[in-house]
Amino acid sequence: MIDLHTHSLFSDGVLTPAELARRFAVEGYDAFAITDHGDQSSIDLIIPRLVAFCEEVNRLDGIRLIPGIELTHVRPEALPALVSRSRKLGARLVVVHGETIVEPVAPGTNRMAIESSVDILAHPGLITEEEVLLAKKNSVYLELTSRMGHSLTNGHVAKLAQRMQAPMILNSDTHGRGDIWPVARRHEIVVGAGLTEDDYHTMMKNAQSITNRCLT
Repeated sequence: MIDLHTHSLFSDGVLTPAELARRFAVEGYDAFAITDHGDQSSIDLIIPRLVAFCEEVNRLDGIRLIPGIELTHVRPEALPALVSRSRKLGARLVVVHGETIVEPVAPGTNRMAIESSVDILAHPGLITEEEVLLAKKNSVYLELTSRMGHSLTNGHVAKLAQRMQAPMILNSDTHGRGDIWPVARRHEIVVGAGLTEDDYHTMMKNAQSITNRCLT
């Protein structure tokens, strides 16, 4: 089992990367990504530290870690340069904080993130049909989430992505101990969004595909 959107105390999470890794391992996960919130002021501090930590853990047997970043509340026009800079700093997975309905994300963030070919557009809120089609074209994964608030638009995202055959991913957006979704219950988020067990298995395959690419 894999989760590709989590946070440590390097941003607004409450766990150290080591405790985050331990708790995901105990819950039965095979791999996960640490994608702390970052912007122009912080990615050069966050990403190298996560890269070093993940490399150290991955030299040992056990859970696999992916160093990433979630570019958050960045002006849309700044995203292309920051996506490129994040990858140069060593982020193996670049996520953008999408236009969730529970935060004042700048309009245009979803589209610019997709045009910048990020890996995952997190909790994209009331994403448009045009943006979903562009995500399909650019192979950007649209996130369904178990995170409170952000999950309110899971049904909308799932409906459009299924209709347009755009790729989807399931993540927890973990910030603390109680956010790590039990492996045995992850399918409930997908089914609750109006999708099927087959859709759930497809999303698990998507997560494995991203993980394989990030760890090679």
